[in-house]
Amino acid sequence: MHTPDDPIELTQTESEAISEGEAPLGGVDRRTFITLSLAATAASTLGGDTVRAQAAGVVPVGRGQAAQQPPPPPVPLGNGEPPAEQFQPYPGGTGAMMEKLARERGRAAFDRSVFTVEPWRGAVPASPDDIAFLPAHRLAALLKAQKITSQQLTDIYLTRLKRLNPTLLCAVTIMEEQARAEAAKADAEIKAGKYRGPLHGLPYGVKDLFATKGVPTTWGAADFENRIIDEDAEIVLRLRNAGAILIAKLATGLFAQNDQWFRGRTNNPWNIVQGSSGSSAGPASATAAGCVAFSIGTETQGSIVSPSLRCGVNALRPTFGRVSRAGGMTLAWSMDRVGPICRTVEDCAMVFNAVHGVDEKDPSTVMAPFRFDRSIALASLRIGVDPNAPKELVDTLRKLGVKAKEVGPRPTVAGIGGGGLGVEGAAAFDAYVQQKAKETGLDLTTLPEPAGRGAGGAGRGRGAGAGGDAGRGGAPANPMAPADWNPRFVNGRRTRAFEYVQSQRRRYMLIQKWADYMKDLDMFIASPSADVGANAQTGHPCVVVPYKFDVPQQGGGRGGAAQPPLELKAQPICAVIVGNLFADDLVLSVAHQFQAHTDVHLKRPAL
Repeated sequence: MHTPDDPIELTQTESEAISEGEAPLGGVDRRTFITLSLAATAASTLGGDTVRAQAAGVVPVGRGQAAQQPPPPPVPLGNGEPPAEQFQPYPGGTGAMMEKLARERGRAAFDRSVFTVEPWRGAVPASPDDIAFLPAHRLAALLKAQKITSQQLTDIYLTRLKRLNPTLLCAVTIMEEQARAEAAKADAEIKAGKYRGPLHGLPYGVKDLFATKGVPTTWGAADFENRIIDEDAEIVLRLRNAGAILIAKLATGLFAQNDQWFRGRTNNPWNIVQGSSGSSAGPASATAAGCVAFSIGTETQGSIVSPSLRCGVNALRPTFGRVSRAGGMTLAWSMDRVGPICRTVEDCAMVFNAVHGVDEKDPSTVMAPFRFDRSIALASLRIGVDPNAPKELVDTLRKLGVKAKEVGPRPTVAGIGGGGLGVEGAAAFDAYVQQKAKETGLDLTTLPEPAGRGAGGAGRGRGAGAGGDAGRGGAPANPMAPADWNPRFVNGRRTRAFEYVQSQRRRYMLIQKWADYMKDLDMFIASPSADVGANAQTGHPCVVVPYKFDVPQQGGGRGGAAQPPLELKAQPICAVIVGNLFADDLVLSVAHQFQAHTDVHLKRPAL
């Protein structure tokens, strides 16, 4: 590669060599030599500074030249455009994983499996509340058998939402008119024999980070309270194609931060004096309260796990890259994930089966096998147990045939920091930060160095508790991020590119260490909410499953804000099972086996 100085420094030597019939020095061929010679001539006429400026894309004015237009400004970027680099959790890369799947399973590895539900048997519950709290897969059986209509079910959930939302603040927008129209269409299709599958006619809610035509998409921020993005996110499209009925945009904490949003705090249905944690605050709260059949949440660093633990519901945080994020708010391209929050494990499997897979609008997505097995042979699986894993869960699984072995601490690598979360978030929200900086008079070119600067630009500012889904309080206020409008997207602007790249190299080391740790495991049972931070970097899946009914410990659930002591009430207490990469079906199948022999998931809050 040649620099702008090359013509000046090389021309004389190269000319002498050619005149003597020798090859040009330094391996420069004749075409390159001519180019360099022309550039050198220009340099002798215009001056070396001008040549260097032109090589850099800048044309100085002077020496008789007419003023020229400056280069066009950079193409503006919004929140969603992905970078050229795409994170892939499989250590060998996407190509190696695809080749491995094709070799082991053939073409079938890339086909979506058919999910069937057990037929409905017995009488239909008479009480609307009893119907509302039925698992989604049982509601699916009722709808398929035409023992209940989607319009009846939608009316039950809309009624509950309108009654409970003032208390829970779980919904931002209740889509009553649209929901009723879609329910009527679903009933007509089912009656005509055009059954789309087990989600057909089921009312659900989506976290208000996803675009929906004609309906505000607020991201939990007052600045966007009335903003309408005129498109449907891919997750909304896939669920619509599966026949599901969207009835509400559910609350998210401000820009995916805990459970506080512009109308207040989303609450835990089991104890309304306590927040639901976040940032999938609305999906967890609405599902636990029987306001939707199921919901869709997102996670960067704990935003599915934390509110599911707090509200006592089931959830799947999938392997990174398994569900499209297109049309959703970007917080971190290399960490954001989309997953179902439901009242049973089987519901999570049913929803995930319909939405996972490749989407060209999200270049991080991959297709991998998913085969939910209700009667999986537990003894055949390699299951680890953390010494602090919930005893009740472990003992029950051992009785069911699990041959578990104790596992030690998970591997760590120093110097990763937030894994680049601060940098990715700052980049994703650059346009918003620029706008707010102008409004508030903040000079982004004179920002001070972040305090406690670390590799990777963790720089998460205030509320760094669970990384990308940080709670309020905790860390001191960040003077670079005015609390009234921008609590999280400024620090990453100050991270050096060198630091970010080095943190990503160390992140890959962590991925390799986790691959070695998991090489003889299909999954392990962790201590509750453990490994959220590490798995944000490595992309591993987990399932949240209730295992006992008890009074939770004060402050249970990650990502929640520091709170004064409050009176806690009995509710489902949840465990976390972490799976190997792309073992989403296995962790769900194991959790289902446990759930089939317990009844904690059948309890419901008194509202």
